[in-house]
Amino acid sequence: MANKLKLGVIGMSEGNGHPYSWSAIFNGFEKEVMENCPFPVIPEYLGKEVFPDNYLNHLAEVTHIWTQDRDISEHIAKAALIKTVCDSLTDMVGSVDAVLLARDDAENHYEYAKPFLDAGTPIYIDKPFALNLRDANRLWNLAKTEEQIFTCSALQFAHEFQWSKIESEKIGDIKAIWATVPKSWEKYAVHIIEPVLKMLPERGVLMEVRKLPVGSNELRGVQVRWSSGIIAQFQTGGNLPLPLSINIQGTISYRELMFSDTFYAFKTALNRFVDIVNGEKKNIPRAFTREMVTILEVGIYA
Repeated sequence: MANKLKLGVIGMSEGNGHPYSWSAIFNGFEKEVMENCPFPVIPEYLGKEVFPDNYLNHLAEVTHIWTQDRDISEHIAKAALIKTVCDSLTDMVGSVDAVLLARDDAENHYEYAKPFLDAGTPIYIDKPFALNLRDANRLWNLAKTEEQIFTCSALQFAHEFQWSKIESEKIGDIKAIWATVPKSWEKYAVHIIEPVLKMLPERGVLMEVRKLPVGSNELRGVQVRWSSGIIAQFQTGGNLPLPLSINIQGTISYRELMFSDTFYAFKTALNRFVDIVNGEKKNIPRAFTREMVTILEVGIYA
């Protein structure tokens, strides 16, 4: 087995608690401090799991943290048992084996990732990787290898969204998918786009993506068509109480898939990143991420 990796974590964008949760999935956490983090759901789901049995402490430790605010960094460090708080982002370069860029403000990914990509350090870039293909290509062009950048919505690994051969036989040929998620298109549409792409390995070539004329400031969405004939609609609900669900219509039957287990999805995605860094698994193909960004971009700019 490979030596335990030393990881650095970078935060923190508004409304994104991943520096807390991702770090804790490796390190464990200080219960009383974590309960005071700004995201009550995080100590709730962490507290349901047994440490170290259900965590990733055997694979890696988050040893360094940097955020734009020293007080925030100190609190995350205390909550997730991180030893070193950095004054500068670049203090981590050369001190860690890999980096978790745990921010979902895609417009800043290039700035924060560049020092590590230049240094050859593997980096997990939080969702969404980019809001347009131009920015995606700028990041990929910095990478020294195909494996250096890992990026995903962890929900593509959610066990609720894994589509088995048995399920396929029950539902028949998939004809259409409707998927919804609350909050903003820019930050959250990726949570439904990537699981659907993963469910449809034989979807064929992306033929058409068009923005839906929803006529609402809250609702945003696109319709997608592939060469296989399958169509999908992806919709975000802003502040409306829209469920995080994927509805699948087949020739025989229909299924509604609802997401609930955040810990499992995050843990599985983080485990995949470590395995890639250690050379034990292959990266998610860039073509997959490129297709996601293509769909995402239409919902923003079309």
